[in-house]
Amino acid sequence: MGSISTEEIRTLALVGHADSGKTTLAEALLHRAGAIASAGTIQRGSTVCDFDPLEKEHQHSLYSAIAHFDHGGTRVHMIDTPGYPDFVGHALSGLEAVDSALIVVNAQTGIELTTTRMMRWAQDRGLCRVLVINKIDAENVDLPSLVQQIQEAFGKECLPINLPAAGGSQVVDCFFNPGGESDFSSVADAHRALIDQVVEVNEAFMNRYLEQGDIDASELHEPFEQSLREGHLVPICFVSARTGAGVPELLDVVEHLLPTPAEGNPPQFLKGDEAQAQPFETRPDPAQHVVAHVFKVTVDPFVGKLGVFRVHQGTVTRDSQLFIGSGRKPFRVGQLLMLRGKEYVPVERCLPGDIGAVAKVDDITFDCVLHDSHDEDHIHLVPVQFPLPIFGLAVEATKRGDEQRLWEVMHKLASEDPCLRIEHIATTNETVVQGLGELHVRVLLQKLATQYKLEVKTHPPRIAYRETITAKAEGHCRHKKQTGGAGQFGEVFLRIEPLERGQGFEFVDAVKGGVIPGQFIPAVEKGVQQVMQSGAISGYPLQDVRVTVYDGKSHPVDSKEVAFVAAGRKAFLDAVTKARPIVLEPIVNIQVNVPETNIGDVTGDLSSKRGHVAGTQALPGGLAGVRGQVPLSELNGYGSRLKSYSGGQGSYSVEFSHYEPVPPNVQQQLVAQHKVPVHED
Repeated sequence: MGSISTEEIRTLALVGHADSGKTTLAEALLHRAGAIASAGTIQRGSTVCDFDPLEKEHQHSLYSAIAHFDHGGTRVHMIDTPGYPDFVGHALSGLEAVDSALIVVNAQTGIELTTTRMMRWAQDRGLCRVLVINKIDAENVDLPSLVQQIQEAFGKECLPINLPAAGGSQVVDCFFNPGGESDFSSVADAHRALIDQVVEVNEAFMNRYLEQGDIDASELHEPFEQSLREGHLVPICFVSARTGAGVPELLDVVEHLLPTPAEGNPPQFLKGDEAQAQPFETRPDPAQHVVAHVFKVTVDPFVGKLGVFRVHQGTVTRDSQLFIGSGRKPFRVGQLLMLRGKEYVPVERCLPGDIGAVAKVDDITFDCVLHDSHDEDHIHLVPVQFPLPIFGLAVEATKRGDEQRLWEVMHKLASEDPCLRIEHIATTNETVVQGLGELHVRVLLQKLATQYKLEVKTHPPRIAYRETITAKAEGHCRHKKQTGGAGQFGEVFLRIEPLERGQGFEFVDAVKGGVIPGQFIPAVEKGVQQVMQSGAISGYPLQDVRVTVYDGKSHPVDSKEVAFVAAGRKAFLDAVTKARPIVLEPIVNIQVNVPETNIGDVTGDLSSKRGHVAGTQALPGGLAGVRGQVPLSELNGYGSRLKSYSGGQGSYSVEFSHYEPVPPNVQQQLVAQHKVPVHED
């Protein structure tokens, strides 16, 4: 691999809705750049980026894949991301590693749910955005109308930087090229609109433009980059990944117009913990201390754990000594790799902007920061707000003796995906895997069976209800036990009060005069926490409660930790029963896309399930979108119902919104079903 500088590196992520053609576009770019001899296809399972056996089976991207290639004098790191909403965690973590997001839009279906989400997420993270309209050669596409819809949805700053020509068989540049023929619009008008937009961010160029009437686009590199950084310009490119039309022009945009690591907005690092954290700005300088962020972790049965990182500062070389987060012990980079799908390419160094990987370092975790100096011990990226998992299945091993291995393997797989959760529910003794949807969880189970030969049984878990209180109350318990010899004694007085929804739990020690010795206060809190976790009335965790311990008694001989754990638990239970406890249920935002003729079916179904509709919108292709909210407990089997009444043409996605009290009849039922666990003291 030839010598290259940071200024010659570009990083981009292909994001967008499922079926927009991201993986086929990645293949076309790799082929055109000469990185692969011929372009593979999804149907044959021969693409660089969809190399996992499950991806080949589903014929969809399920994970993010990294591929690098050289074009002209530029090294490009490209991340192909999945478009299914279930796998959005991989797409969002990929955005952390790049300077530019290429949001791919299917010309046939237009703006879809994930298009809108990715535009918003990329903007929130300060990425430069480019809209890539794919499948321009497909039948019955209305490209002028689609451009108009894009500008209505995302703003007039979305402007074509090239236009299709010759019936979609080629593409003509509109930025450097002031004239020419295209299938629609005018190249001259598109050129003028781009120049107008770009010079607005620079007063000197603006004045020159007003005086001269035009400026050579080759002079506008700096204001063009500023426009991208500020979101003042979102270029629109046209391609057909299938035929290759527009692919050379897109490569030229990547090489000449997308930002270098020095030109993009700097990543949002913080230094310090929680409230004390201060912004920390990395510099894409190869001579500085190393700062690299791990945005992807995979566990390969043959290679072991692979940590994939973006270098933001400094140079990582083979044999570098790097620290992980705040760890005190460094590891040696034994082998430094760059990725091209499943191919691992050994390299000598990774510069700022490069995406590299190290294998067989067990302590590397998703979202950790690698660095070579203790000066950078407490650096971390501003956390991504990943969607919360809302679909769960209780999982148990089919074969006896596989329980521990199942737990370990599921945790391994969950470490690869920030939107998967593995949890053991003590009250039901269930191991529950939670993801963003049914497909998300099903793929995990398929991987257990095919890659790890683990057979499992599944059943729906209990809905993640919560308990809380609605009034202030006081509780008291004197725990006294005499069993011959030393006894147990602890007495606790506490008061509780509700917190705002989402505030969690607060424990306040207001004991005066040492009536409960300080060493026993943690035991009281432990008892309270037992109830917080196991619930008081229906067996679900409590939330949004402040507990203040204000009085009690101890015994010089009989008081011990176990006594105050029991007293704290029972005093808390006593208080909760007086504090008008209620059960809360998760409410989710739901977006349903169906043919326009099925809007009534959707709204009627949601209304019958205690949901409410917030609005509808017309979508391209005779589709309509319905937005609303519905209790998660009412969505059991929703996919089958939707498939039935939409003839298989409907799709939906949900994300957690908030908790609300359940109706009184549901609370009575949940309380009646609950058996209070017996604690041995």
